Amino acid sequence: MLTTPRFLQGIVPFEGRGLGAPFSLGASFAYVVPEGITAQPLYFRGGNSTNELICAILHRDGQPMRYFPIGARASVHVPLRVIEDLAPATRVELLLAAPEGLRGTLVADVGIVEL
Repeated sequence: MLTTPRFLQGIVPFEGRGLGAPFSLGASFAYVVPEGITAQPLYFRGGNSTNELICAILHRDGQPMRYFPIGARASVHVPLRVIEDLAPATRVELLLAAPEGLRGTLVADVGIVEL
């Protein structure tokens, strides 16, 4: 079976808008499954430079799919393989929620494989 890896990744400075107000991290953190392809999320890795809890949220077609809390000055690695398939035309995007006014940097990497 031929597979193609895709990655949503980067180092992003942010200013929080509140834990209940997630915001987009930009185009490099969004992906649409091509027609005729099925994709699977493989893992999420994230790091938080601040002294407070933040939360990365993987959205699928505009709805929360998975939440990844990242502790103060901490990191997280969550394997996602075999959780579920992403059908053709599915849009996934990584958002961030952080306490209002909190400034810091998120290091994030989401691995996806096209099948």
